[in-house]
Amino acid sequence: MRAVVLVGGEGTRLRPLTLTAPKQMLPIVEVPMIERVLAHLDAHGVEEAVLSLGYRPDPFLSLFPGDRAGKVRLSYAVEPEPLGTAGAIRFAAEAAGIEETFLAVNGDVLTDLDVTALVDLHRKWSAEGTIALTRVPDPSAFGLVPTGPDGRVHAFVEKPLPGEAHTATGDINAGTYVLEPSVLDRIPAGRFSLIEREIFPPMADEGRLFAALSEAYWTDTGTPALYLQAQLDLLDGLRPPPPAPGAHLRDGAAKGPVWLIDGAVVDGRVVGPSLIGAAAFVHAGATVDHAVIGSGARIGEGAEVRDSLLLPGAVVHADAVVDGSIVGEGAVVGEGARLTGLTVVGGGVEIDPQARLYGVRVPVGG
Repeated sequence: MRAVVLVGGEGTRLRPLTLTAPKQMLPIVEVPMIERVLAHLDAHGVEEAVLSLGYRPDPFLSLFPGDRAGKVRLSYAVEPEPLGTAGAIRFAAEAAGIEETFLAVNGDVLTDLDVTALVDLHRKWSAEGTIALTRVPDPSAFGLVPTGPDGRVHAFVEKPLPGEAHTATGDINAGTYVLEPSVLDRIPAGRFSLIEREIFPPMADEGRLFAALSEAYWTDTGTPALYLQAQLDLLDGLRPPPPAPGAHLRDGAAKGPVWLIDGAVVDGRVVGPSLIGAAAFVHAGATVDHAVIGSGARIGEGAEVRDSLLLPGAVVHADAVVDGSIVGEGAVVGEGARLTGLTVVGGGVEIDPQARLYGVRVPVGG
């Protein structure tokens, strides 16, 4: 099986973190997001994947020496201009010479979906396209996909208003598709095209589109809240441990497991579930509680980091507080500063001592 992995978007909802790195290169507990996506495909027998690139392609090209991720062979298709989800699929599939049933997946979705079972259903139904569905508590932010008892998709319902979701199922498009090569002929060549708006609706009208609901773990990482939650989900055991390669449990941890990666130095108090990355340092008198501390990050005396993510190389100076927030790679939180309410600090940014930030993004507008 071959796969097209869509990683070309600019990740505007995750700014300022994506001002310096593509979204799928951001780490999910010390592992680049794209590596986790490819590892999942590897586990389901995908032998080759083509990465559909656009925004900042160079980091992807340099991440995988030998053009392999595990057992998955990699190739790359760099869009000359943004082509949308459908246009990108056609561009990448043609670049890779795909002429058989293939997968298309969104590179910012983390899931434990049984891809093998989805492919089997696709073949059983003799479908032209099969969509994985997931169920969310509030589907108002998503397009809904009502289906019949035979799995056939009836229609696409664009983002219903809150309180109106009862008019359709709560099942949404989960961003993993099994497609026949004939779908490529439906996609206009060389122009922007969205598969959800232009391609799937007529396929549904013709009875050629099917869908299957999965109750497996699923999350879209496209906003700061969801990106942070994806980290904490791994700590909380919602996906199989360990949360990162090389992580080992620390003995005598309070409340929940504390994972350490070799080279981490912990002189302060760490309350689990938490992870301290390689060569990270937690000063005596500091507290880490339910947080991911990236490799090489430093937390000063008396500082507190709770329900948060520090990306690699971040520094939190003495007596500062980071609560329910994200500090970007190499960013510095000044002494006595306080970051709360899902504040997001971009890579390399310095926060002034004693600053009080609640629910903002720094730099502003990022």
